[in-house]
Parts: sequence; C-alpha cells; structure tokens
Amino acid sequence: MKFSRTQLGKFNLAATLPAMAMLVVMGAGALTSTPAQAAKEKKSDDPIVEMDTTKGVIKVVIYQHDAPITSNNFLDLVNRKFYDGLTFHRYEPGFCIQGGDPNGTGTGNFVDPKTGQTRYIRLEKKPNLVHDQAGMLAMARTSDPDTASCQFYFTLDPATFLDKPPGYAVFGKCIEGLDVVKSLRKGDKMTKVFIVKGAAK
Repeated sequence: MKFSRTQLGKFNLAATLPAMAMLVVMGAGALTSTPAQAAKEKKSDDPIVEMDTTKGVIKVVIYQHDAPITSNNFLDLVNRKFYDGLTFHRYEPGFCIQGGDPNGTGTGNFVDPKTGQTRYIRLEKKPNLVHDQAGMLAMARTSDPDTASCQFYFTLDPATFLDKPPGYAVFGKCIEGLDVVKSLRKGDKMTKVFIVKGAAK
C-alpha cells in the first residue's frame, strides 16, 4: 500500500500496542535550529552511539541534555544490548526507516525483565525539536503520545509534518553514515549498537 505524504503524516509510526501496564516517565527537552544548534551539537558531553548494520556504520549524537528522558531510555537499551541483532522493519521511501522492535513487526516493545511491565515514556517534545532534515533520530509511538518504548526511526528527508501537535520526540541526529541510513531497507539488521563516547553524568 502506498501513502501520500499527507497520509503518512497521519500514519502512526508504530502499530497499535496491546493493553499493558504503563510506566510513564516525565521530562522535557529542547533543541535549537539556529546557530545555537551547531554549538549544542558540539557539546563535549553529548554521547555518541554507533550502529553497526548490514549496510554499514552509522554514528549518531544523542541529545541527552536537550531530551534527557528519551535519550536516557535509548541509552539504557543500548547498554542492555537490546538492539543487537534487531531488524529495521519499516521502510517508507522519502520518509523514514524504522527499527528497534524485538518482534520485527512493528508491534513490540521493551518489557523490563525485573518488573515484567512494558516501559513506555512520556512524549518529550518542544517546538524546536524538529524533523527538519534527513538523519534525524526520533521515537516511534502509537496515536497515544505517551507510548514510545523502544522503536525509533531515522528521517530520510525533511518531515516537518511530524512536528505538528502532538508531534514526535526527536532525540538525536546522524553525524556519520547518512548514506548508510538512506540505503537501509526493510529486513536490514543492526548487528551491534554501542556507545562510543560516554554519556553525560
């Protein structure tokens, strides 16, 4: 099935989730798109994550200061090696490549082994956290804004329609390997995901 860009803007970035106990984590963040953005991107204590994929290496800066709740959720999953071996299960040409689902179908989430509950995080979105270019990293969710868990996506082109309220939480950006991001297709795999430059304390 093909969608127009308008339809894609309305299309949930994850399939409907089953009814589960919800853990809501609160927080807020900010990211500028002015000259200050460049300064933020050069922060010495913003962590860098490497994704080794079947198409090549991708490096992303994680905006831990600007989107701490979303970033810390992602970094925790990276440290757990949760993403190692998972596939990219959704490819929309000119829009996004999505991965991070343990089921590989768009229906899975992270279930905390200690509690047996699905971890969901509250939408962490401000007007200046924007999908203004290819390579922006953001969390997928259902129509409920507070259902992001482990699935994420990279934009393949500007997708500012995703910034309309309630929006989607941008928390990072590809800084190396954008050509690899754009070459990813459904079924491609993350062989290893790890932090190459330490997270802020």
